[in-house]
Parts: sequence; C-alpha cells; structure tokens
Amino acid sequence: MPAAADLPHPAADRLQLVDVLAALGHPVRLEIVRKLASGEEAFCGEVVPDLPRSSVTHHLKTLRESGVIRRRAQGRRLYLALRRDDLELRFPGLLELVLACRSRPLDSECDEQPL
Repeated sequence: MPAAADLPHPAADRLQLVDVLAALGHPVRLEIVRKLASGEEAFCGEVVPDLPRSSVTHHLKTLRESGVIRRRAQGRRLYLALRRDDLELRFPGLLELVLACRSRPLDSECDEQPL
C-alpha cells in the first residue's frame, strides 16, 4: 500500500465525466470543492473540520480518485487543492456550472425542469 504522500492522482486526460459527476454529486464533497474554489491550497482541517475522520478519508479519497482534487502531504499536515485547470481542460465549463448552481436558490434555472 502506498504512503499517503505517494497516493496517485489521475492524469488530466484520464479524467472520466461519470467519476467527476459522482464525486460532485454528494453534498459534503460539493461543499469541500466550494471551499477550495478560490484556487488556493488549504489545510485539510480548514476544509472539513466537523466530520468524523473516517468520513473525511472517504470523501477525500473519492474526490482525489475522480481527479477533482489534488492532495499533498507536508510533514503531518495534508493540503488540498482543486484541480480547476485539469477539470476545465477536460470538461470546459463544468466546474463553473456546478459551483454556480450550488449557490443559486432552489427555484433557479439549475433545478430540474418538467419534461
């Protein structure tokens, strides 16, 4: 098993839409992405302070394996960054749309429309 610092991140050209959408589809993971949206690297404890460690581990693993975030260990701290450039390169406009819809009221154009 690789050390925490050696965990793989998928290459940008290997990102799959279904994996990214599944990762972004959970409210906790979407909130983590929203907190990282500024583009600045953040200490893990600043981004997800109020969850049990096992839940944090699961959500960060899902985001990392889907290619949404990059994590970097420095000493005993874990730093997270949104892979905004990679996501934009692979799926232009997706991240901005997801982040914009997250901040709009429920009756906005991001809601499901009747068929």
